Amino acid sequence: MASSHLQNVLVVVTMASLMIPSHATLIPHFYDKVCPQALPVIKSVVQRAINRERRMGASLLRLHFHDCFVNGCDGSVLLDDTRSFTGEKNALPNKNSLRGFEVIDEIKAAVDKACKHPVVSCADILAIAARDSVAIKRCKKCKQRCCKQQHSCPIFQLLTASFKFQVTWIGPQGLVALSGGHTIGFAKCTTFRSRIYNATNRPQLCSLFAEKCPRIGGDNNLAPFDPTPTTVDTMYYKELMCKKGLLHSDQELFKGSGGESDRLVELYSRNPFAFAQDFKASMIKMGNMKPLTGNMGEIRGNCRRVN
Repeated sequence: MASSHLQNVLVVVTMASLMIPSHATLIPHFYDKVCPQALPVIKSVVQRAINRERRMGASLLRLHFHDCFVNGCDGSVLLDDTRSFTGEKNALPNKNSLRGFEVIDEIKAAVDKACKHPVVSCADILAIAARDSVAIKRCKKCKQRCCKQQHSCPIFQLLTASFKFQVTWIGPQGLVALSGGHTIGFAKCTTFRSRIYNATNRPQLCSLFAEKCPRIGGDNNLAPFDPTPTTVDTMYYKELMCKKGLLHSDQELFKGSGGESDRLVELYSRNPFAFAQDFKASMIKMGNMKPLTGNMGEIRGNCRRVN
């Protein structure tokens, strides 16, 4: 019952937008008039992708996160490198890690066909796909704000968890809530090997993951962030309270010292509604970072390159 309620609430993620007058603001129903078919088409492609591979939902959500944490939600993470341009795809946090680019290509082709021409920005596609991945069948009450564009930008390293705490636009509550995106998905062995073999960690952590991540080899082996990697729930936070966070950055959210982050983890672990509300608010706040409106951006014909 709690999981169902959580999924009903966890449906609002921010959308980026289209090129409209320079004084435009972000509005939740932008595509209703521009191209009413856009959102249903995107949802159907996301649904097919998740049906093909259940892990894809988490991958699409992660794409949106990584796009937003680098100079705002502008779709720049989708750009391929060229002789004269080095983008974010092959930056250290993303190389051989981010996935789902082919699904974004599939969405772009389908929505451009349905709308007769390119009217949906690649930044919007990322945000909408992330939303639909979180609650693929529970989006009746979604209200997105649309009007950001995408552009190209240089390589930036993603913010570390400890630094994010100091970022005024999100704060500790936003960080703990957004980290709940790890309620779905998996991590590669290379990202958690040092944690599970650290002598200061509980032996049970090593026993849980050693088979999936040996000391040597198996770098691309996967382990789930929590025991329910295909379900949006609060198990992620329960695992943190048991000191079973898969990544070091995850476990840093709960140290057992009674700090603000600890209190938020405890709250979300027992209150799915509080988690859902804060996750929703934080996603909207993240998506509203540095919106590109008017002539500040462009609607790409191909999400992999600028026009």
